[in-house]
This record gives sequence, structure tokens and C-alpha cells, in this order.
Amino acid sequence: MEKPAIMGGPKAKTVPFGSGARFGEAELQQLREALDQQTLFYWSGNKVKTFTQKFAGMYGMPYCVAASSGTAAIHVALGAVGITEGDEVITSPITDMGSVIGILYQNAIPIFADLDPHTYNMTAATIEARITDKTKAILVVHLAGNAADMDPIMELAARHGIKVIEDCAQSYNCYYKGRLAGTIGDIGCFSLNDFKHISAGDGGMVIMRDEDLYYRAFRFADKNYNRFPNLPGTNRDIALLAPNYRMNELTGAVAIAQLDRLESICARRNQYGDALTRGISGLPGIYPPMVLPENKSSYWFYMLRIDENEAGVSREDFCAALQAEGVPCSAGYIPTCVYAYPLFKNLSAYPGTHSPFDSPHYNRKITYEDGLCPNAEKILTTAVRLSVNEHYTDQDLDEVIAAIRKISAYYLQKKG
Repeated sequence: MEKPAIMGGPKAKTVPFGSGARFGEAELQQLREALDQQTLFYWSGNKVKTFTQKFAGMYGMPYCVAASSGTAAIHVALGAVGITEGDEVITSPITDMGSVIGILYQNAIPIFADLDPHTYNMTAATIEARITDKTKAILVVHLAGNAADMDPIMELAARHGIKVIEDCAQSYNCYYKGRLAGTIGDIGCFSLNDFKHISAGDGGMVIMRDEDLYYRAFRFADKNYNRFPNLPGTNRDIALLAPNYRMNELTGAVAIAQLDRLESICARRNQYGDALTRGISGLPGIYPPMVLPENKSSYWFYMLRIDENEAGVSREDFCAALQAEGVPCSAGYIPTCVYAYPLFKNLSAYPGTHSPFDSPHYNRKITYEDGLCPNAEKILTTAVRLSVNEHYTDQDLDEVIAAIRKISAYYLQKKG
């Protein structure tokens, strides 16, 4: 039995993790071309246009609208499908605020559905339990590169006449039964912020098949201006409020170059994450994330769960021991479910009011109590998050597996 590093033994991680540059000459060349245009406005230049065409083609979709961020992309999608005051939108309790900001800005009500304890995603059953006559959309968050079980969700939405928006901010090149996440619902949303698979500093994309949704989304991202000569009305024929979420040409230029890296980035992350799961499967009390059959994860991060009684070690001690082995990790993901934030506990989206929660268009009492989504809450109190990077080597993988197995064996033996 090898002694853990935290007890004075040798570290399992013997070499630094592999690393590499995210940006290079390809991005610089695109930026030079963008500046040579002598315009950085998306409608006048060709970088944003080129990027959206390229991204739509990669996903096999006819339409793509660029936005200023992933958060903006989700807001654009909500605006395009007509979410308005008093509507309910069902989404995940484990996500970034970017998933719910657009719901609240449309003066709609976020409704949180519980998660599958193994995939960390909503299911048709947990969503159905939250549907009311106010439900107008389901915002499916594909967490950490892992696709939700979409066929039952789409069947449920069709029965109730509900739109489905896919939040793929963490899930580029993530497959569900051979189909790319983001192409299954009515609209797919993506992020280009600095912490995703690819980055342009910030930025977002919205993809769809429906032409009418495309025009609605395009206009919603640009103050509802009508820039299409084939559509009726003038440029400033503004009937409804919409924000300014336009992507600029510099962002579009970097995004073009980054897109060329996407396939290899996701392929390596998939290979690494799947191999890590194989390497630690079967360890008592340690549960890797579940990727459903026929699916393919692109592992934005890797999150396992610990049953402390079965594993013989607390989550905190497990993390401390793993870190001592030279493997960075963290307990949990976000500190609490989104509905536990003061904004929801106090119903305080806007200063000095309880809007939109007390809207006369909603006319219902809503509270966000602890225990609302018990599986999600348990996920956050039992999860251990490991980083994944396309530059990690096979030696990195082997040593991470060795470190986890070493810590597991030690505490199981200690348990007796």
C-alpha cells in the first residue's frame, strides 16, 4: 500500500500537466484583416458574417445569429421565441447566472427542475413535474459537455406546445445519439467567453432551422432594427423592445480562427474524459459522470461524485489528498443551486421591487425554498471537479488515474 503524499508518501503526479497556447498567428492574421476593412461594425464588415456562416455549416444548420456573449445568446433566443412578462421558463438549478438573466429581463419567471444524479442534467420526468399553463419554454442546460436525454424532452415539449432552447455554452461538439447538441431543440445557444472550449474573449451564437425564428433573433440582437431589404417595414420600424447584443468584427475575427481548432480540442477532451472514467470505474464510493449510451461528451470539466460512507473518506479530505498528489481539484461546482441566491430568496431581481415575481401578468405566488431540487442539491454537496484540457498528455491521464486509485485504496484500507 503506497502512502499518500498528504501522509508523506511520494506524489502520484511526477511531471507538470501539459500546456499550450490558445491563440497564435491564425488569430493575428484574422485581426489584421478585420482592421484592414476600416470598419468594425458587423453589418459593414465580413468577419462576423463569415464566422456565423462557418459555424452554421459546422453544425449543419441554415441559420446562425452572432451575439456579444453566451448570456446574450440565451436572451436573444428567449426574445425570438416570444417569452414575455408572466411566462414561465423551466431550466436547470445547476448553471451559470447567464442561463437565467435573459428570463428575468423578459420579466418571465425561472422555474427550476431537478436533475438526474448521474448525468447532472434535467430529464423529461423532472421537467414535466414543473409544467403549468404558464410554461412557454424549456431551457435545457447541457452541463460540462454532457448532453441531456433530449428525445423524451422534445416529445414532452411537443405535447404541451412548448419551445425548447438548448444552452450549449459548456457543450461544443457534444453528441446526443449522433446529433449535435444545439441542433435538436428550436434554438441552440453557445458561448465564446474565455473559459469555454474556444474563446474570442466573449461572444455568443444562436443557431436555428426556422427562418422566421432567424429573423426574430437577428433583429432582437440588434435593437429590433430591420436590416433585411426583403422584410417589410423600414430599418427603424421598431414595434417591440430589444437590446443591443451585436458582435463586433474583432470578436468575429478571433472566432473564425478559433473555430478551426474546435474539432481537435473536443476530440482530445472526449478521449481524455472517457479514459479517465474507464480508469476509475468500479472504485467503491467514487462515481464518474454518466454519459448516456450513443452520446459523446466534450468534457468542459470532469465532475465525479463521492459517497463518503462507501469510500471511507469525506469529500474534503479526498480533495485535500488528491491535491497533495499534484492533481488540482475542487469540492463541488457552484456553491449552491441558483435558486438559493439572494435574488431568488428575496425575490429581488430589480432594486426596490419584487418584479417580475409579483407581476399582475403572472398573478401567482412563487417561492424558492431549500429542498426544491433535492438531487441537484446533493450533487453539489458530493461532487469533486477536475479540470480537463486538450493539452493534457497520456502521462497526465495515467497519473491522475493513479492518484485517484491510490487515495481510494488508502482510505478503503483505513476503513477496514
